[in-house]
Amino acid sequence: MKRKLSLILVALCLGDVLYAQTNLEIALKRGSKGELQTRDQLQRLIKTYDLAKWTFTSSILIDEEAIPHSHPVLTLSTRHLKDDELLLSTFVHEQAHWFLTGNYKATEDAKKELRAMFPKVPIKPPEGASDEESTYLHLIVIYLEYRADRELMGELKARQIMEFWATDHYTWIYKIVLERPRNIGNIAFKYKLVPPVRG
Repeated sequence: MKRKLSLILVALCLGDVLYAQTNLEIALKRGSKGELQTRDQLQRLIKTYDLAKWTFTSSILIDEEAIPHSHPVLTLSTRHLKDDELLLSTFVHEQAHWFLTGNYKATEDAKKELRAMFPKVPIKPPEGASDEESTYLHLIVIYLEYRADRELMGELKARQIMEFWATDHYTWIYKIVLERPRNIGNIAFKYKLVPPVRG
């Protein structure tokens, strides 16, 4: 009887996680073939991976002409139609922005410590983000992206993804996160900026 009850509880918990993941609202900007395919790809990834811990907004827009961004609506491009892992990494990257927005004070405190650790940072692409503030913020975002990628896809695949990004955009930031994950992670943990397990 206890075993049956335990199995029922596990099934209910898994049902909640799957509901949260499949309850994402995915809109298309133009309804093009690429946007439709990216929506289908994202829906498949959502069913394949347990993303509950890494999901903080349920509204997603797919726009083939956009550069992925988090606000005001999490927006993905169609760039990674042929690469599930890069789309998944982009998705958790943009979700990490939402998590940090919800933890504004802790994020600002963490950025102060990162300033002391890295007093001079690149302030424009491709090495840095759009300005100094954004570069410091992205040190945390990209640390969380790396952490999510490792949990979801394993260390080897996560490292390959980060190494690719380190030649693509935010190049200095990705390299620093790869070189010093423990230092940045210690700050993230200090300010409780690592999402807890949900469900």
